[in-house]
Amino acid sequence: MSLLKVLSIDGGGIRGIVPGTIMVEAEREFGIKVADYFDLIAGTSTGGILTCAYLCPSDTDATKPKFTAEEVVGLYFNKGKQIFDDPFMHKLRSIWGIISAKFPERGIDEALKEYFGEVWLSQLLKPTVITSYDITNRNGHFFAQHDAKEKEAYDFLIREVSRATSAAPTYFNCAHVKNKLGDSFTLVDGGVFVNNPAMCAYAEIRDGFKNVDGAPAAAKDMKILSMGTGFTKKHYLYRQARKWGMAQWVRPVIDIMMSGSVEVDDFYLKRIFETTENPAQYMRINSKMPGDVDPEMDNVTPANMAALKKLGEKLFQDNKEALAKWFEL
Repeated sequence: MSLLKVLSIDGGGIRGIVPGTIMVEAEREFGIKVADYFDLIAGTSTGGILTCAYLCPSDTDATKPKFTAEEVVGLYFNKGKQIFDDPFMHKLRSIWGIISAKFPERGIDEALKEYFGEVWLSQLLKPTVITSYDITNRNGHFFAQHDAKEKEAYDFLIREVSRATSAAPTYFNCAHVKNKLGDSFTLVDGGVFVNNPAMCAYAEIRDGFKNVDGAPAAAKDMKILSMGTGFTKKHYLYRQARKWGMAQWVRPVIDIMMSGSVEVDDFYLKRIFETTENPAQYMRINSKMPGDVDPEMDNVTPANMAALKKLGEKLFQDNKEALAKWFEL
């Protein structure tokens, strides 16, 4: 039976190097192309940028991907420093990120425009679920290529999609984006409510896709490869937190909120696929950060990026046998 193939990628800033490297190794080892193989790709924050990059059409052939998996992960090494640029004058004006975003948006805006130009969501090669959060209307905002192909109201430039899904509070200003009709939206990083978009992808497949018999797709009709960006369990002790005020709570709240949603989605997807004949149709790859990796999403030093790449390579090798079986399903 032919299964619907889903790739889901968590948020995590520069740590997107980890799942990006895994997909480089997967393309080499299993002879696949990400854009050709998967039927739907879901991404949050850095995972949303990866989604756009994998599915961005070539300038010369709109039916083929513009970037290989290796070129996609190269975005981090080529543009990481530009995206997470923190010049002294900006530090001074923002009082080191206290009264405004830690990073100016110019760097990320220019990098995304260079990579994605004027490509629209509707032009991506496959269906997508890219998450963001609308702070005006107070609801989740999902960028779906298949919806954008049907209605211009759902169509956005993918550089603006990427900017919106990765507008992490305290790191970047919120994104102000417009659809093809000129309607404006004020959006922030999708990780504030769903840092692991695998459950969103599952729901999208259930809602809008058919199985080989033409019936609505169920868990048994799909396989999901869900990839994290690494994690670290920061322990907040009572004696530290009991007298924290607003300023001290900002970063811990974001950390707890994002890691908590990741764990919940993984827990329930495992339970869902345990009801099928083959629970291995759902596969999750994630790892605790080793000591040589800084878990901060904005550490773009060459040493840290090299360590993240090394972690991605190790995770691929550790999961190579299971991945081979997953790709054979």
